[in-house]
Amino acid sequence: MSDGIHKGHRARMRKRFLEEGTSSFADHELLEMYLYGAIPMKDTNKLAHILLNEFGSLTEVLEAGAEDLMSRCGLCEAAAVQLALQKEFRRRTASAKLGEKPVIDSVQKAGELAMSLLSGRNYERNYLICLDAKSRVRKIVCLGEGTVTEAAFYPRTIVEQALKYQATGVILAHNHPGGACRPSFSDVQNTEQIRKVLRMIGIALFDHIIVSDETFFSFAERKMLSQPQEEES
Repeated sequence: MSDGIHKGHRARMRKRFLEEGTSSFADHELLEMYLYGAIPMKDTNKLAHILLNEFGSLTEVLEAGAEDLMSRCGLCEAAAVQLALQKEFRRRTASAKLGEKPVIDSVQKAGELAMSLLSGRNYERNYLICLDAKSRVRKIVCLGEGTVTEAAFYPRTIVEQALKYQATGVILAHNHPGGACRPSFSDVQNTEQIRKVLRMIGIALFDHIIVSDETFFSFAERKMLSQPQEEES
């Protein structure tokens, strides 16, 4: 493709975007346009198809790390960084919408907060969200980062942090990078163990949120957190 035709094509694509919006654009066309700024002189349409074929979907491309984009598709560093940056923009935008000290009084709000912390992460990471008696966030604690497939929750650390920040209730959150957001057997076991330990010191476990891509799974929503009266009956 000659420089003249290439420039004309980009101008037509931009004009179409301004006149029609994005609803008529295919995934490869949106990706093609997104790469214009980082790749000024190359056919990004062809590159967009390569990326989609390699990763399988636009979502997977947007969730990929910069190193993955470069090694698997030969993307230049500037384009790989630009694509990887959009994940952080999404996280910070979602966090800003919630506010500095949000009230987390519903499953939806808990899920939104967890996604603002974890969406797009390439490694599994654990968070403890400490709440006061009015369900306001007192502190968000990163409990650690693991491998692509595993990061551990330690009850002792959770208790120490919950007491340190005077939480009356907490929410656990972690992610499953590139996988399903349904809990594993160990997720279920660990959650129940932590719930029981926290209950002994008068702190409620309100939820455990698992994030994967653009979705989340809530233990509370699925009624997977045992109620105290069930244990006492």
